Amino acid sequence: MDLMLKDKRVLVTASSGGIGQEIARTFAAEGAEVIVNGRSQESVDSAIQSIRQSLPDAKLSGLVADNGTKEGCDKTIAEYPDVDVLVNNLGIYEAADFFEISDEEWERFYEVNVLSGVRLSRHYLKKMLDRGTGRVIFVSSESGMNPTPEMAHYGMTKTAQLAISRSLAELTKGTAVTVNSVLPGPTRTDSVEALIQNVIPESDPEVAEKRFLAENRPSTLLQRLIKPEEIASVVAFTASERAAAINGATVRADGGVVRLVF
Repeated sequence: MDLMLKDKRVLVTASSGGIGQEIARTFAAEGAEVIVNGRSQESVDSAIQSIRQSLPDAKLSGLVADNGTKEGCDKTIAEYPDVDVLVNNLGIYEAADFFEISDEEWERFYEVNVLSGVRLSRHYLKKMLDRGTGRVIFVSSESGMNPTPEMAHYGMTKTAQLAISRSLAELTKGTAVTVNSVLPGPTRTDSVEALIQNVIPESDPEVAEKRFLAENRPSTLLQRLIKPEEIASVVAFTASERAAAINGATVRADGGVVRLVF
């Protein structure tokens, strides 16, 4: 299926690794012009090289900016003032005892996970509305609907993203602009595998993964970690012209972790 993304300019924050890099790769495979973002030149160059190994003709440009800060968002906007698709993928997470999480950590999680998307959307969504077309996607998490005690601060930020996404979608009435959230479930990335080892200390990674899913995500229907490219496909479709009727939605790619029928 042609997603009609050819030559669309796409900014994917935190796309130098993990889910973000696969999102960037998938958009590039569809012929989009993709802005690959990371906090260092080395990480951005490495991601671009990785994508070009599988897609030699990919249209890629780099952006070195820490969008978890106001200064980083200002730099992003200055270097790339206009995009057709904004994917707010940046996010941090960790397992932590609620009683040990400091005020500073709550604030840091909010700054990175929530305000990054707010700042960038405030700029790019306005431009999209002015021309009547565009896409904004928040990469949230099943934790936004299925909060867990070991990641209370993370879950809070992901629920906030859902509220912001829906609020912004209300501004798009009568236009071809859409704002949506995509909710990944536990996904096989280096950072998630490290999280699992932290939560389930186990010498055998396969055993740790099975125990984590059984003990911490027992409602999963998939019964395995999701592949990053599986999330990327959902994000690309949601950003495409084929998904024009999807707006203000929470698109679940959680492997059935969330037990909701609506």
